Amino acid sequence: MYADIRLGVNIDHVATVRNARGVAYPDPITAAALAELAGADGITVHLREDRRHIKDRDVFLLKETLTVPMNLEMALTDEMLKVAEALRPSYVCLVPEKREELTTEGGLDVISNEAKLETAIQHLSSLNIQVSTFIDPSRAQIDVAKKVGSPLIEIHTGEYAEANSVKVRSDALDRVIQAVKHADELGLVVNAGHGLNYNNVADIAGILPIYELNIGHSIVSRAVFEGLKTAVFQMKQLMCDARRNAYMLYAKS
Repeated sequence: MYADIRLGVNIDHVATVRNARGVAYPDPITAAALAELAGADGITVHLREDRRHIKDRDVFLLKETLTVPMNLEMALTDEMLKVAEALRPSYVCLVPEKREELTTEGGLDVISNEAKLETAIQHLSSLNIQVSTFIDPSRAQIDVAKKVGSPLIEIHTGEYAEANSVKVRSDALDRVIQAVKHADELGLVVNAGHGLNYNNVADIAGILPIYELNIGHSIVSRAVFEGLKTAVFQMKQLMCDARRNAYMLYAKS
């Protein structure tokens, strides 16, 4: 059965621009509303420990105004678990976090954090929050994510997106494909994201089991020149075209 792919729009860097001047604009809440109007299926925000972009006020206002699901990216810390408990977003995506990094640099090591993850997932799930883990395309990491009860995973696509040669990108893409296939066979819902842009999204969107892509920086960057609604619409169109092409090839095989 044909199923289109979902786009989660990450609005963190709208807040980055706002915070650069310490003013109230551009407003991430308005950005979320425009993204929804343009076809976003969800809104993703990363509430970091240092609050470098999204603030607590933003996530609570979003909870009151969104008509699509909120995906709260957060570190596996007691502070963030308390925020999630108070906020009750539709989704929580557990990610690694270091203060000095510009953006999330890799997947969460679920193997090293197995016990803590299992406890957190059980608690968040009891609050009717769907929990995903942001992990590298590794069978071992996926197996442990399944073991600790994570119903969803998000595959880190950074190695593919940042590849500096055709061969490196092809090899990285194959690792993503194999990881998605393995997770799908285990019954996990599979999302993906990190570093995806208008030039490289099609190959990832064409991987049939993937449920949703979360994309932010490239959309916000294009929005500077073309407007947010246009930028979101164009990304969603590229993703859906790739997914339809993949289904057509699958049907012919």
